[in-house]
Amino acid sequence: MSLDQIRIWLDERLSLGSVSEIARKKEVPVHRHSIWYYFGGMTLFLFTVQVVTGILLLLYYRPSAENAFESVQFIMTEVKFGWLIRSIHSWSANLMIATLFIHMFSVFFMRAYNKPRELTWLSGVGLLFISIAFGFSGYLLPWNEVSFFATKVGTDIAGVVPVIGHSMLRFLRGGDEVTGATLTRFFGFHVAVLPALATVFIGVHVLLVQLHGMHVPRRYEHNHGYMKFFPNFFLRDLIGWILAIGVLAALAALFPWELGVKADPFAPAPAGIKPEWYFLFMFQTLKYIPARILGIEGEVLGILAFMLGGLVWVVIPFINREPEQRRRILIFNVFGVFVVLYIVVMTIVGYLA
Repeated sequence: MSLDQIRIWLDERLSLGSVSEIARKKEVPVHRHSIWYYFGGMTLFLFTVQVVTGILLLLYYRPSAENAFESVQFIMTEVKFGWLIRSIHSWSANLMIATLFIHMFSVFFMRAYNKPRELTWLSGVGLLFISIAFGFSGYLLPWNEVSFFATKVGTDIAGVVPVIGHSMLRFLRGGDEVTGATLTRFFGFHVAVLPALATVFIGVHVLLVQLHGMHVPRRYEHNHGYMKFFPNFFLRDLIGWILAIGVLAALAALFPWELGVKADPFAPAPAGIKPEWYFLFMFQTLKYIPARILGIEGEVLGILAFMLGGLVWVVIPFINREPEQRRRILIFNVFGVFVVLYIVVMTIVGYLA
């Protein structure tokens, strides 16, 4: 069977011609801020790297307190290029969350969440929460000393939430303490529940982007051009992906992800335990809050404040209904700059502390 016959056979069953026709007709706006469009595709590419490397690691990983550490050790020392795959998996996870933050804030500052893109914003924020959950659940899987006690601290914070805190803590841990049951539960979240949710949210998000197209800021509505999505925009996206692979390979080779020491639940927590960088600004904030404020535990107030902030961030499209008023533009830009600076400054302080 020739290639043409194969193409015709597939086209009759999958309507590939319709897909290619859509790709040929699709156009991307070109203006001063078009560079921000690429971070969405970059995030999706890094997620794909996560899936591929995660599947390879899954072939050898054993999710139990007795075998998890040793299985990761085996991957890094005995499996050919196992150390490289694990390092790429870990580095790509961090880079994915970084590009997701950049993408989200670029959408915020360009006000690309307004009508009719409210659902696009909601699905994107949902993907941010899912990605953070991926990081939190995956952090425990090597079952080393740092990840064990960091997970203990993280779930302790969840337990502080009023009313539902204790139930949430038991749900996350599978009991009152971090044990092998916690590891098994986090493994289930990491390889089954969260991938299923991510697939749904990504599908919805991409579909909505295709329906509504790329947002053009108001100031460029009458002063911008267009480029073809395929091949022009796609090839530029592809260059970014190739550069990302190069960066990942360099980071994985030059700074391989360390395994550390196997977790001992009966040992004291080592000094200086800190969460991953995308939790660090919250962790550092909670350290600065006084023990009690107006008779209420400071940690409880801090958790409630972050929950309220997260809720406000989710409903931004419904708060800023008249985004082109100069006063509103100023207020929301100041708010966005404050959030960015707060996260960056507190993260740096947390690393230096």
